[in-house]
Amino acid sequence: MSKNRRSFTPEFKEEAAKMVVETGRPVASVARENGLNEQTLRNWVNDYRKAHAADEPPLTVSERARLRELEKEVRELRMEKEFLGKSRSLLRERVSVNERYEFIEVEKGAVTDTGEKKYTVTKMCEWLGVSKSGFYEWRCRPKCATAQRRAYLAPLITKVFDDSDETYGHRRVHAQLQRQGERCTPELIRSIMRELGLEPCQPRPWRLGLTEPSASLLPDLVGRDFAASAPGEKMVGDITYIPTWEGWVYLATVIDCHTKGVIGWAMDDNYQTPLIEKAIRMAVRNYPIARGAIFHSDRGSNYTSAQFASTLRSLGIRQSVGRTGICYDNSMAESFFGALKNERVHRVIYSTRKRARTDIAAYIELRYNSRRLHSGLDYKAPNEVYNEYLNRQQAA
Repeated sequence: MSKNRRSFTPEFKEEAAKMVVETGRPVASVARENGLNEQTLRNWVNDYRKAHAADEPPLTVSERARLRELEKEVRELRMEKEFLGKSRSLLRERVSVNERYEFIEVEKGAVTDTGEKKYTVTKMCEWLGVSKSGFYEWRCRPKCATAQRRAYLAPLITKVFDDSDETYGHRRVHAQLQRQGERCTPELIRSIMRELGLEPCQPRPWRLGLTEPSASLLPDLVGRDFAASAPGEKMVGDITYIPTWEGWVYLATVIDCHTKGVIGWAMDDNYQTPLIEKAIRMAVRNYPIARGAIFHSDRGSNYTSAQFASTLRSLGIRQSVGRTGICYDNSMAESFFGALKNERVHRVIYSTRKRARTDIAAYIELRYNSRRLHSGLDYKAPNEVYNEYLNRQQAA
């Protein structure tokens, strides 16, 4: 049987290389995190460095040493803040010493992406105000089978939750553990997550628009049916905006209805028609778009412009639009923006447009498309579904 092959877009390769070049992380660590071959990633990094050799001068030896020092300090402060955040319920009065020891027992197994321990027992005992010798004495006492099982699952759950950037709820954590071969129930996962204080980020409230529909000659070819039998048959798109200290960044997307992946995207400081044209052209360049494929959007002025209609015709794509003011007619595109803002944008502050573009591009290519489990895909990642399709085609 031939080995399954994976395909990568130029944008994915660039974002993966930037994780090595711009953060200073080892190639092996980034490759392992994204399921890549080390030599393949190393080749991408070399190509990226050659293409951007003149962008900025390299750091001096002393600057690099200082940078590593500061990065280490930041990591330690983040770990302390993270630990205290998880254990805040244990710092109240009337919380037994045993409960604090149980939490330390769970957390001492937590590791970083590089496989190193996150917290030392000494530090955790100091933060929670308990005795280190008392903790080791407590550990020698026999535990019941249920307590042993929960203690075993706790660090696994914590790692899956942390790897998701604190976005996974108990259902996605349960799905990921099942993929790793762990047999357990969603209810058990939810109970342990509550004990550990693992709460995924929650979407902000929004208000439904009540604009009256208006007549138009453009048809709705989707009718809220966002399913497709193969990649490149049906796509949806929309525009959203991201605040920065320099002003707005506008993001246009093209999402494939079969894989649920963002196959085309573009960002700029305006939302004129060339922005959405750039996104659809990226999708056509990187994806096998079928002749007569459907592209669905809302009735925004850019999407209904003659210029964009001409672009779609030249690409052999049929245009479809929903009703005015009815967000459900394009709910699949809206759903992605909800995930993006909930899991990333609303949790950070962007000082510049460049930082926003870099962070959002990394979220799309390295997390959403590549690693984030999608409930509509039986808890698989979009790229995983696309590669499974390609392998089925190759085997047929």
